[in-house]
Amino acid sequence: MLAAGGALVMVVAVAGCTVQPGDDGRGGGTSPVHIDVPADRGTGAPATHGSGTPATRSPGTPAAPPAPRRAPRATPAPRTVAPARVLWSEGDHGRDVRELQARLKQVAWLFDGPTGSYDDLTAKAVGGFQGKRGLPRTGRADTVTWQRLLAMTHEPTKWELYAFGGQPAAPPDPRCTTGRVLCISKTSRTLRWMIDGRTVSVMPVRFGTELTPTREGVFHVYWKSRHHVSTLYDSPMPYAMFFSGGQAVHYSADFAARGYAGGSHGCVNVRDEQKIAALFAQVRDGDKVVVHW
Repeated sequence: MLAAGGALVMVVAVAGCTVQPGDDGRGGGTSPVHIDVPADRGTGAPATHGSGTPATRSPGTPAAPPAPRRAPRATPAPRTVAPARVLWSEGDHGRDVRELQARLKQVAWLFDGPTGSYDDLTAKAVGGFQGKRGLPRTGRADTVTWQRLLAMTHEPTKWELYAFGGQPAAPPDPRCTTGRVLCISKTSRTLRWMIDGRTVSVMPVRFGTELTPTREGVFHVYWKSRHHVSTLYDSPMPYAMFFSGGQAVHYSADFAARGYAGGSHGCVNVRDEQKIAALFAQVRDGDKVVVHW
């Protein structure tokens, strides 16, 4: 029906009854709910309900075309990374391997040497270092592993490179080629017992630590003591042959048990008791001692 002002009044029936304001749903009311349609209906402007919201599209009106879909982004091609170049691996030898071992000792991955020989212990240490830092655990020292190790360590000193690690014995020092000589090399960690240029015996030795280094130079045996005990450190020094103050060549049970993990207070330690017993029997007071690099 038409109401005042030209508005169309519609009565909405719900479940067979008209809903009144305040109706409890049981019917009996007479005032309908109005839906007002603006007088400009049919002018092309969108019809609105009381709040100003556009009216729902009437049936038959064509739907707006869908928004164009964005083309998927192209996936970039994976970057190819060149494999790290292997610098040293098991079986290699040389000064560079010695530096690698010295640096591994600085970060507590290697405890023996350095020896200059890339052995199974070195491969195991490199593999452990790699695995700890998320690198492939190959046991081979490649460019990536080496750069990471360089960043964590300092340039090894001569002491770190040679004091606790030997290398193949080189020709004896020229000062050892005449007379009766205990020729002791810090580089190869060996003691050669020589008579007139001929090597009688060779044995591994260990030296003093960096704080108590073994003196270098030319000395002479001035005293032999078969069952000597140090009065300063209260430690046994069997087969002691003193050559410079309190420094002597002697047998060391600690060297025999722990190897190069330890060091002396300046003496030259021998780990082979049978060899030093034979040497002690042959050496005389006054025999020359040469300690050198």
